[in-house]
Amino acid sequence: MTAQEKEHLETQIISKISRLERQIDDLKELTKPIEPDCAIGRISRMDAINNKSVNEAALRQKEKQLKGLEISLIDIDSPEFGLCIRCGKTIPTGRILIMPESKKCV
Repeated sequence: MTAQEKEHLETQIISKISRLERQIDDLKELTKPIEPDCAIGRISRMDAINNKSVNEAALRQKEKQLKGLEISLIDIDSPEFGLCIRCGKTIPTGRILIMPESKKCV
């Protein structure tokens, strides 16, 4: 990977981290506990609980992706960056550009 590609990738990672942090903040608001004294109907409460579960799963996935991006940003100058942790071969540049947190080749 050339220096210019690494610079572009670093900018892209920082942008993705910023976007994910905003999404995580939004999801944290959506996953707050549902007050039992809230004046909504029984069916609406069941929908709210179901939506909360879906949002919690999305929150966990986004937090995992954020952690991977932060690690990639730290490791970008490492000689092992861009190498598959399973087989040791180079991860295709296109894959790294789309999923910088990826540690495995296809």
